[in-house]
Amino acid sequence: MPATIVQANSTPFKTVPIDPVTLEVIENALRNARIEMDATLVRTAMSPGIREQGDAFPLIADHKGRMIVGQFGSYIGPFLEGFDGTVEEGDMIFLSDPYSVGGAISHSNDWLVLLPVFKDGRLIAYTSMFGHQSDIGGMVPGSMPIDATSIFQEGVRIPPVKIWKQGVYNEDLVKLVMHQSRTPAWCKADLNALIASCRVAANRVVEMAARFGDDVFASATDLLLERNYRAMKQLIETSIGEDKVSFEDYICDDGVGYGPYKIKCTMWREDGRVILDFDGTDPQSAASINFFLNENMMKMFFGIYMIMVFDPQILFNDGYYPLIEVRIPKGSLLKPNFPAALSGRTHALGRLFDILGGLLGQKTPEFLNAAGFSSSPHLFYAGTDKNGKWFQLFQIGFGGIPGRPMGDGPDGHSLWPGFTNVPNEFLERYFPLRIERYETVADSGGAGLHRGGNGINMVYRFLEPGVIAIHDDRWFVPPWGVNGGEPGVRARKLLVKEDGTEIVLGNKLENYAVEAGDQLHFVTWGGGGWGDPLERDPALLAKELTQGLVTVEGARRYGVVLVDGAVDAAATEKLRAEMRAARGPIQTFAFGDIETLRANCEAETGLPAPTQPVWQKFAEAAE
Repeated sequence: MPATIVQANSTPFKTVPIDPVTLEVIENALRNARIEMDATLVRTAMSPGIREQGDAFPLIADHKGRMIVGQFGSYIGPFLEGFDGTVEEGDMIFLSDPYSVGGAISHSNDWLVLLPVFKDGRLIAYTSMFGHQSDIGGMVPGSMPIDATSIFQEGVRIPPVKIWKQGVYNEDLVKLVMHQSRTPAWCKADLNALIASCRVAANRVVEMAARFGDDVFASATDLLLERNYRAMKQLIETSIGEDKVSFEDYICDDGVGYGPYKIKCTMWREDGRVILDFDGTDPQSAASINFFLNENMMKMFFGIYMIMVFDPQILFNDGYYPLIEVRIPKGSLLKPNFPAALSGRTHALGRLFDILGGLLGQKTPEFLNAAGFSSSPHLFYAGTDKNGKWFQLFQIGFGGIPGRPMGDGPDGHSLWPGFTNVPNEFLERYFPLRIERYETVADSGGAGLHRGGNGINMVYRFLEPGVIAIHDDRWFVPPWGVNGGEPGVRARKLLVKEDGTEIVLGNKLENYAVEAGDQLHFVTWGGGGWGDPLERDPALLAKELTQGLVTVEGARRYGVVLVDGAVDAAATEKLRAEMRAARGPIQTFAFGDIETLRANCEAETGLPAPTQPVWQKFAEAAE
């Protein structure tokens, strides 16, 4: 049954006229409150994942639970519909279980707090924040086992509970939750940071309502939602056709022997709405790469992509949600059945942005990005040092961003715009390791008129024995190029022992023992290229040679001949003419077929290609 909202003052809000200046002031005040939430969080959290990388996402919603500013879409409406309890002044909801909120958070490491904001006894808004916790218990350090077969193996699951109830803090609940973690000090500090960020935003909302009046504030949020609806409606009518278009991409493997996994989406416009239908997506995995995709989250992904490509000035909010319908087959990789494991869901999450680009670009290839928003590579390193002190690192790495219509993809950049790298000085200060190299991998970005961003090679020297885990993808199916651009280079991982022995590691592994002195080369993928490589300015290649972004041999992919660091114009003209004559027509997409990828996989990565079909495990289970 739906939640009961308890208010001392239940007077309905009145719709009042608002002049454009007041609306803009309130809009920008809300934007700033969202930024202040982030600032509060990173200044008070302790874990490197939140404090240094910013792995947390804010939300401010109106009194109906519709997001006005934020990043991941509003879960509040569906949550309130399924929360069998009361929402009262002084309450704060705490949760982490994806299955209890329809996938609004997508794995149990993400702790979420929700604060209903009251003013004069009346509910006027909600603020919310969730952030990734370094460890919540479970079978491995970091609580994200690739080989988990059930969410019960991934650490503590917190259903929606009240961490504050009518102003009283539930200290026993917090003690119980922290008792499950290997890093309780970090988790407690991060939880307090989530709470503080919500309270800061709540204060700003109350201040706005006090300054302009409750009815003005409520009417302004309605107008912001309506404005977003109108803007997105126009974008949809001009950019999305009624004919169905489909696109599919693959998760390389699940870490336990099966793969690749197909994600397929079909898109069309019907009765003024966009339909996103994931029929044809492969069944859920027996391991943890499942992504329990919340429909509102997918709507937000779609809207963010549309807005950033066509009109970046539009404010992200829930206003356009009625214009989109998301259909996800139950039991698939994107809607697994309980209690499927979910901790490794970032590969599918990142792949959705590549798929959206492939869908939206088929009608307007001039706006099409290549692939490269492809994964979220993780490294875990844990153990006990020589002083008997437990250490545990969780770090997110970066790959190459795709080539784009407006220019090259950034080298070694985050999937999420707000993320940053963990400074090497921080890593070396707080963990028993040394960063020996941190550099882009020359030629790893796909060749194109606009080059795909290069991947990075981060070389770790472990100073204490311990265990590592690696969660990465794009090692088998590389990021594809578009409009004549070439695919990026695949990810790979290499462990070098002190005696020089080299061991090729899988891109998904758990509890791998390392010794003091071992060196890990953590190499990420390059982004796909955009446009005809033979049209790229040869002078750029000469410049990038000096910057270490391309090599002399790599420049030949663009038909450019470099001699002693300078362009040989005559040889370049001759080579480009030969390459144009030899190639076929320029294709919109450069995927590389699965069998060719399979044949080249071991030569490029040192690993055998995944050979077990996804469907085979179901046949085995039936037997």
